[in-house]
Amino acid sequence: MNGNEELAQLDIRNIYCVGRNYRLHAAELGNEVPTSPMIFTKPSHAAMQMSDGDLILPGSRGSIHYEAELVFAVGTAYEPGIHLDELFSMFTVGLDLTLRDVQDGLKAKGHPWLPAKGFRNSAVLGSWKAFPGAAAITEHDFGLRINENEVQRGNASDMVFDLQQIVDFVGHNYGLGAGDLLFTGTPAGVGALNSGDKLDVWWNELSLGHSKVQLEG
Repeated sequence: MNGNEELAQLDIRNIYCVGRNYRLHAAELGNEVPTSPMIFTKPSHAAMQMSDGDLILPGSRGSIHYEAELVFAVGTAYEPGIHLDELFSMFTVGLDLTLRDVQDGLKAKGHPWLPAKGFRNSAVLGSWKAFPGAAAITEHDFGLRINENEVQRGNASDMVFDLQQIVDFVGHNYGLGAGDLLFTGTPAGVGALNSGDKLDVWWNELSLGHSKVQLEG
């Protein structure tokens, strides 16, 4: 199954993202760690499945930063008291891409982040794997290699807000249902992408997807 077929079968509805959910990442950008989950969204049109092809990104809007994250697919409707093992159907490693210069300008004005976070192809997804359960997901690291060099490595156990806290917060405040995705935050090591960069997202040292960056415009 190629990336487009995999993406079509998923039938994405809502994409929720958790900001500043790893302390070292918050620190590297000079941000305070939030006291409750910091949630923002991306349009479903931002989703892009990695399939060994080009990752087309805007090249005229300033620096684009990569943020490797564990991403979870919701398989059933949220109800109070539900455990995440009953809620999640699949997981992968993805990239929450950010127009960093645009975001800095928005933050300075107190404006929403959508222009910096919601552009097309800004929610990059690796190949999906069956969700192994909350305990098993912390047994292995995840991360990103660029041009065969490791630039990020993280583990779900290092999250400020764990998966169950995120599920309960989002489910209670916004709702969760089949087809929703949760991007759960990035560890330290974010940086800018360049045209021609070869990206490889991984979990448990095994690749979940490749793409090559192509900046246009």
